[in-house]
Amino acid sequence: MRALQGYLRLGGFLALSALPAEGHAKAWFLQKPPPATQKQKTSEERGVNPCASPDPGFGIYSPWNRGVSIGQMILPVHGGVSRTGEFDAMIHFHGHEPVRKEWVKVMDGAMLVGIDLGNGSGPYETTFADKSNLSRLLTSIEQTVAAHTQRKDVHLRRLGLSAWSAGYGAIQRILEDPAMRQRVDAVVLLDGLHCGYKPDSLNDLQLGPFMEFARLAAAGKKLMFVSHSSIIPPGYASTTETANFLIDTLGGKAVRARPRGGDPMGLELISQFSRGGFHVRGFSGNGKLDHCAQIGLYRDVLRIHIKPRWKSPRGTG
Repeated sequence: MRALQGYLRLGGFLALSALPAEGHAKAWFLQKPPPATQKQKTSEERGVNPCASPDPGFGIYSPWNRGVSIGQMILPVHGGVSRTGEFDAMIHFHGHEPVRKEWVKVMDGAMLVGIDLGNGSGPYETTFADKSNLSRLLTSIEQTVAAHTQRKDVHLRRLGLSAWSAGYGAIQRILEDPAMRQRVDAVVLLDGLHCGYKPDSLNDLQLGPFMEFARLAAAGKKLMFVSHSSIIPPGYASTTETANFLIDTLGGKAVRARPRGGDPMGLELISQFSRGGFHVRGFSGNGKLDHCAQIGLYRDVLRIHIKPRWKSPRGTG
């Protein structure tokens, strides 16, 4: 007999949450992070407070521009647009200031839009369930670039979506639209993909848009990077389980990995998987600092994956 945990509110709607059937072997992706991963490093051990990292300023980028319909945007002081008027942009959901600190260390042309809508995935899902909000946002991005560069011929070329923590809710709604799945070139999820449970599995209805994009990335048509900590949340699926579910969807399995000295903010790598343009990296740690430290990965994702892939028009300060 299945032990039903009841209903759990996730992101503004109800998701059925149930334990696996008694006596039924658990799927590998439902395994919780092992006890060895349930640890927390101090800021002193890390050499930095991941939740309040040093501010490098804006580099070649201008201060936040609030001309977009939602959130704010940074653009190169000069340039960032090709001779034919093309430019690239990443829309990031949740934690726009910490992400900006990592962006300016690497990027030198593509635009960054930062959107913060509050706590929990609900406000992000609600806002972008209305397709007109995204349409207005994309139009306003082009208008902001046109005004900043004093050019009328600008248009968006490459579009990326990234999120930390609860910001995944916006990306979920955006990717529900097949046309937007084709429009978006890259998705980056930093310790931010949750869902409810079904008996013996995860809620694949909620994860469906991410599953579809993961398939496109694995086939080499898109780029998708997913990271997870080892935090075990109460009553709903962890980022470990959801990341492993995506891997399982592709017929794969995460492999163990050893910590690397170069990982930022004290992160310790424990697992990984790559196929085509789909990449998952798992890390130990179950506390607030471990969650914030995931933002430190953004710099490497941009440097290793986004920047070489996009080859965005250069900008200057």
